[in-house]
Amino acid sequence: MDDNLSIALRYHQAVADGATGAALARFFDEDVVQQELPNLLSPEGAQRDLTGLLQAAERGATLLTHQDFEVVNAIAAGDRVALEVRWTGETKDGRVLRAHIATFLDFRNGRIHAQRNYDCYDPP
Repeated sequence: MDDNLSIALRYHQAVADGATGAALARFFDEDVVQQELPNLLSPEGAQRDLTGLLQAAERGATLLTHQDFEVVNAIAAGDRVALEVRWTGETKDGRVLRAHIATFLDFRNGRIHAQRNYDCYDPP
């Protein structure tokens, strides 16, 4: 379980560092499913496979100058990791976005097999 927690933390740091392509894909099982529950930026929510996750990372890189994840709480049990995160991102036009995020990660063989995000954005 500590290994999965360590991987989860490294994954969030890689995203904060702007990882895309193979640098990001290495964290995921090839048949990963990511579910983003409805939120301010994605009112309908989203479900993504590995290709969709990588495309979303590429889009994010074109919109944000930087982002940061502050892990407030982390719980690991077996193949599951739950993180409470404060996220801050700055858009290319200088707008700062903030969100409180709960992320639930399911692991298989040391890679993320499923991810569920509950993103609560601060008002614009």
